[in-house]
Amino acid sequence: MMTTLNTLACSVCMGVGPEHRDSVAAGYAMLVMLLIIIPMLCGIIFFIVRIAKRERDNLDPSLSD
Repeated sequence: MMTTLNTLACSVCMGVGPEHRDSVAAGYAMLVMLLIIIPMLCGIIFFIVRIAKRERDNLDPSLSD
Protein backbone atom coordinates (compact mmCIF):
# COMPACT_ATOMS: atom_id res chain seq x y z
CA MET A 1 0.00 0.00 0.00
CA MET A 2 1.38 3.40 -0.99
CA THR A 3 1.33 6.16 1.50
CA THR A 4 0.82 9.81 0.66
CA LEU A 5 4.50 10.47 1.28
CA ASN A 6 5.55 7.92 -1.33
CA THR A 7 3.15 9.26 -3.94
CA LEU A 8 4.56 12.78 -3.54
CA ALA A 9 8.19 11.68 -3.72
CA CYS A 10 10.25 11.51 -6.89
CA SER A 11 11.66 8.21 -8.10
CA VAL A 12 15.04 8.84 -6.45
CA CYS A 13 13.52 9.74 -3.08
CA MET A 14 11.14 6.80 -3.26
CA GLY A 15 14.05 4.38 -3.27
CA VAL A 16 14.07 3.31 -6.91
CA GLY A 17 17.70 4.37 -7.27
CA PRO A 18 19.78 6.73 -9.35
CA GLU A 19 20.14 4.31 -12.28
CA HIS A 20 16.40 4.12 -12.95
CA ARG A 21 15.22 5.72 -16.21
CA ASP A 22 13.01 8.23 -14.42
CA SER A 23 15.92 9.37 -12.25
CA VAL A 24 18.21 9.76 -15.26
CA ALA A 25 15.53 11.70 -17.14
CA ALA A 26 14.98 14.02 -14.17
CA GLY A 27 18.73 14.64 -13.94
CA TYR A 28 18.97 15.51 -17.64
CA ALA A 29 15.91 17.76 -17.37
CA MET A 30 17.55 19.72 -14.53
CA LEU A 31 20.79 19.97 -16.52
CA VAL A 32 18.97 21.33 -19.58
CA MET A 33 17.10 23.86 -17.47
CA LEU A 34 20.38 25.06 -15.93
CA LEU A 35 22.03 25.27 -19.35
CA ILE A 36 19.18 27.54 -20.48
CA ILE A 37 18.66 29.62 -17.32
CA ILE A 38 22.30 30.43 -16.48
CA PRO A 39 23.22 32.02 -19.86
CA MET A 40 19.96 33.97 -19.91
CA LEU A 41 20.58 35.29 -16.40
CA CYS A 42 24.16 36.22 -17.29
CA GLY A 43 22.93 38.04 -20.39
CA ILE A 44 20.37 40.02 -18.40
CA ILE A 45 22.98 40.98 -15.78
CA PHE A 46 25.45 41.95 -18.54
CA PHE A 47 22.95 44.31 -20.17
CA ILE A 48 21.89 45.86 -16.85
CA VAL A 49 25.55 46.59 -16.00
CA ARG A 50 26.14 47.91 -19.51
CA ILE A 51 23.17 50.28 -19.30
CA ALA A 52 24.28 51.48 -15.85
CA LYS A 53 27.81 52.21 -17.10
CA ARG A 54 26.53 54.08 -20.16
CA GLU A 55 24.21 56.14 -17.98
CA ARG A 56 27.02 57.01 -15.58
CA ASP A 57 29.43 57.94 -18.42
CA ASN A 58 26.91 60.12 -20.28
CA LEU A 59 25.27 61.78 -17.29
CA ASP A 60 25.28 65.56 -17.31
CA PRO A 61 26.77 66.72 -13.97
CA SER A 62 24.35 69.63 -13.77
CA LEU A 63 21.44 67.17 -13.62
CA SER A 64 22.75 65.17 -10.66
CA ASP A 65 21.89 65.94 -7.04
